[in-house]
Amino acid sequence: MAEEKEPVDIKNSILWRIYVIMLISIIGAVVIILRIGSVQYFEGANLIAKSDEKRIKKIALKSNRGNILSENGGLLATTLPYYTVGWDPKVVSQEIFDQYVDSLALCLAQYIDNKLTPGAYSEKLREARLRIGEGQNYMFIRNNISFLELEHMRTFPIFNLGAEKSGLVAKQKNERQYPFGILANRTIGYRVNDDWVGLEQSFNDDVLQGNKEGDSIEVKNIGNGIQVPVEDLSDIEPKAGKDIVTTLDINIQDVAEKALMQSLKKHRAISGCIVVMEVATGKIKAIANLGTVDKENYFEFKNYAAGEPVEPGSTFKLAAMMALFEDGYVKPSDTINLSLGQAKFYDERMEDASYHGLNQTNVRKAFEISSNVGVAKLTNKYYNHSKSAQRQFINRLEQFNLHKSTQIELKGEKIPTLGSPDDPQKWSGVSIPWKSIGYEVALTPLQLLTFYNAVANNGKMMKPYLVSEIRAYGSTEKKFKPVVIKRRIAKESTIQYAKEILFDVIQGSKGTAKDIRTQQYNIAGKTGTAIMNIKEHKRKNVPKRYRGSFVGFFPAEKPVYSCIVVINDSESGWYGGTVAAPVFREVADYCYSHNIQAHDPINLEPTVYTDKLLPDAQIGYKPELLNLMKELNMPYDDKSGTQWVMGRVANDTINLLTRNIQQEVVPNVKLMGLRDAIYLLENLGLRVKAVGHGKVISQNIPPGRSIKSIRSRTIILTLKE
Repeated sequence: MAEEKEPVDIKNSILWRIYVIMLISIIGAVVIILRIGSVQYFEGANLIAKSDEKRIKKIALKSNRGNILSENGGLLATTLPYYTVGWDPKVVSQEIFDQYVDSLALCLAQYIDNKLTPGAYSEKLREARLRIGEGQNYMFIRNNISFLELEHMRTFPIFNLGAEKSGLVAKQKNERQYPFGILANRTIGYRVNDDWVGLEQSFNDDVLQGNKEGDSIEVKNIGNGIQVPVEDLSDIEPKAGKDIVTTLDINIQDVAEKALMQSLKKHRAISGCIVVMEVATGKIKAIANLGTVDKENYFEFKNYAAGEPVEPGSTFKLAAMMALFEDGYVKPSDTINLSLGQAKFYDERMEDASYHGLNQTNVRKAFEISSNVGVAKLTNKYYNHSKSAQRQFINRLEQFNLHKSTQIELKGEKIPTLGSPDDPQKWSGVSIPWKSIGYEVALTPLQLLTFYNAVANNGKMMKPYLVSEIRAYGSTEKKFKPVVIKRRIAKESTIQYAKEILFDVIQGSKGTAKDIRTQQYNIAGKTGTAIMNIKEHKRKNVPKRYRGSFVGFFPAEKPVYSCIVVINDSESGWYGGTVAAPVFREVADYCYSHNIQAHDPINLEPTVYTDKLLPDAQIGYKPELLNLMKELNMPYDDKSGTQWVMGRVANDTINLLTRNIQQEVVPNVKLMGLRDAIYLLENLGLRVKAVGHGKVISQNIPPGRSIKSIRSRTIILTLKE
């Protein structure tokens, strides 16, 4: 018989389980309470700080970069704000959302993103609203929205509730814009990686950038990488950058750059530059640097004018000649033997660029035809017979300030290289003759132009400069005035001789730049043709590469502008008179025609009137004619007794004679201007129809006819100039 089991105490079993669960719950509750206490009283501050660190942080405060302006206020560089715009739907109440969501969708589809229909946009907004709390609180709208577009968006339904109630979020980014494209691009500057070049670099830290390092604002993350300022943006006042006003004339700059570009393309040159300077002040009115890698497309990626010292070639001959003039060794009229354009200095053979067949001539003619042999023989004779004489030559060049940089505002300018007879590694017995024709020396085009500009300015050397003013919030904060580097670089007689020989280069019958001669004004200047690889050519007999240049000033008698043009490594032309001088002439023509300072006044002498100069048969309203003649200082004699008069010239006087105008009768309006004729005829009730322009030469209704007898009230006047 099976053994019977004891009955299970179900009640006790259930109670036991309940007690265990209660004990576990109590222990859990105690642990939770202890943890809460620990967080609240011991770890709370640290956790809050960590939370804020992830959600709220400081970022650098960005401000608008200052503008760069041309001389007349045109924008050369400016900063425009663009925005990434989104919407935080949780900010908007359900009532407002339901009421205006469709209107907002219509505006967004019509003005912001027409890829979606208003209905599709409405669905998109509603979905964003439904996703609140799912970790996607932010709805992206569009990138690269302009300031004007953003202002327009702030008028849309819902978005017009203000920053705190609309949910509209705009993250600003600033972009640097250059309205004139590559015009003076390398001089104005641009960003390269994390740095600037040009004026953007030179005036970055203290002027253009605005806020200094350390200025910041607090922002919070709202998802999708979007950061929103903790404070209202309207309360944040970032310190804006200051503006700089340059000396550049945008019109001269445009002409100079186009002329340079045209020559580079025509001669398929590697690079070139041009600088235009105001003689009296040193203001740079235009500066262009163009280079290429394919001889098809040219860009401003290197500052050839101010940052690249080169052997200038024959344009340096002026400095050598001025040294000779200054020491009294020669005058322009002195005789020199050119040896048919060939000479030898130690073991170095020198030739003139082209055959001229001259032996005996004068110094002036030798310079006019740019004789290498002529200039080299003179300097070799007077400066190469001893160390002291060699030093004297270099001292003269230093007197002309050719050993110093110009201190132009652009960074990267190199110091000129003249050499020294005390440096045997870089000096030889042929250094003097070769230096005198522009080899074994190195200057930037701007440094050479500064020297020529001093000659144009009667010996006063001006510091070239590009920035004339700094402005803060539209008001002038600082002005830069012209700076004199040296009151006089040479004696008055030396400067005069220099101007004479420079004049002959263009005006002389065999001048190397005679092709740019013009009847409107005179130019003084010098061509230059340098072999860029002369050492390599001599040693390895490789083909020559040429640098053509022209530097001068105009008008020659009273210079207003100086200019230098350099064309590097051209495939054709080569000579400075062919590749560079025409560019100079094109720019000079523009400057001369558009600058009143370059023209002689036409009213220096008192005006002498004759019967051939005074206007005859002037008919019109006397008070106006009297005002005109008084203003023009014309001699007249009023013999009339009426308000309408006719002028008749007698000898050197305009006699004003009576012209009767009768009421109710068609007047004689021949020889009147149209305005006076209309005034008279319409006051009599006639309608005027004019044919042509000028003065009235005929009228279809004859004078003297009664107004009442005319059926047609229209009178036709024929005019002719």
